[in-house]
Amino acid sequence: MAIVLLPGTLAAEAGGQKRFELDANTVGEALRQLPVTNLLFDASGELRRLVNVYVDGVDARGGRLLDEPLTEESEVRIVGAVAGG
Repeated sequence: MAIVLLPGTLAAEAGGQKRFELDANTVGEALRQLPVTNLLFDASGELRRLVNVYVDGVDARGGRLLDEPLTEESEVRIVGAVAGG
């Protein structure tokens, strides 16, 4: 089971739960099982621009992102980007 960790702001929207153990083969499968899917993906099903995903400490945007394979030991961390000026 892969572990998915949410930041506090998303955890609040997920009923306060920050840690999820999910049976998923890819990052995309794992993220779509979360109760905050509507906050992670836009209407076309693409990951929102200000959502960063790290798999075992490595930025998934540099790899296959949603198609990045997961193992039972994988840790997926979602981090909201800071924007503004």
